[in-house]
Amino acid sequence: MNRRLLILSLGTAVTLACDRGSPTASRLPSLHADAVGAVVVSAITDLGTLPGGDFSSAAAINAAGVIVGSSNTQPGGPSHAALWQPDGTVRDLGTLPGGEQSFAVAINARVQVAGSSSVGGFFPFHAFRWENGVMTDLGTLPGGGFSSATGINNAGDVVGSSGGHPVLWRSDGSLVDLGTLPGSVGGGATAINDRGQVVGSSNFPDFVTVHAFLWQAGTMIDLGTLGGDSSIALAINNAGQVVGTSTLPGPFAPGHAFLWQQGAGMTDLGTLPGGSISGAAGISASGRIVGRGTTATGQEAFFWQAGTFTGLGTLGGPFSSAMGVNASGQVVGFSATPSFAFHAVRWTMRSR
Repeated sequence: MNRRLLILSLGTAVTLACDRGSPTASRLPSLHADAVGAVVVSAITDLGTLPGGDFSSAAAINAAGVIVGSSNTQPGGPSHAALWQPDGTVRDLGTLPGGEQSFAVAINARVQVAGSSSVGGFFPFHAFRWENGVMTDLGTLPGGGFSSATGINNAGDVVGSSGGHPVLWRSDGSLVDLGTLPGSVGGGATAINDRGQVVGSSNFPDFVTVHAFLWQAGTMIDLGTLGGDSSIALAINNAGQVVGTSTLPGPFAPGHAFLWQQGAGMTDLGTLPGGSISGAAGISASGRIVGRGTTATGQEAFFWQAGTFTGLGTLGGPFSSAMGVNASGQVVGFSATPSFAFHAVRWTMRSR
């Protein structure tokens, strides 16, 4: 995969840092939010870590404000899947039997959680679905050896990858190999909506070309690129709007966030002011988009709405990334502090 595209694809298994204790909210403008357009950041909240930990990252948030991600439980130690309630209470979701580490990356309205856990020490990993305190191993394709889960819809259907192929674990327990784009040699699924539409990417044998796809009812569509060699789709809403990252034309061209819509194709969303690179990671039901991009001074999480970028700011360090957004405009991700620790974050948006 193209390295610059990979960097901006906002990997779901990353474990990042956060302060201990209960969440703390900082009021802007003490943080360097670049509020442009119809919305501004009213608060940025440090979500804290699991007891004893010093790293955490938030990956997704549902409509009720329940957040999932990961946190270690001791400095330098392995990470566990974590769930934050709206009041800031954090829960360790544990691991699959025999595992040392786990990561939660998606949550639905029923508080079913999807993610991945090791099953034999640190490796291999298996996809899981967690509900009401029980973590269920979703297994792998025959001979697959490993699997990972990256998305879940409100029916409890989970998508991810196994044995290098995009897969769908239906709520009835069946496992479906979604296949790959013609000419490609593998790939993975990243998200699924309530209509059963799945997005992800397929890898081609030159080890450079990667194309985003949309799968529905057995048919896989190549979403193309913004003129470059590669694209990755990371999220889809119930309207079928898809977001992700694609490279631009030309050698060493940067990646930009895109919005793909049926009939309109792939649209370049541009970048934050002063930046040259961007990547989208999440989209709400109403088409609000979040991700991260470069600025003149670093990299920053963004909120995009109706053509306008709003920089979300950081916890004082040079970097932040947004990974999920709900209908209320709550955004989650992670941010660097002045000491370059990484903390799980919730940004609260409001109209001007």
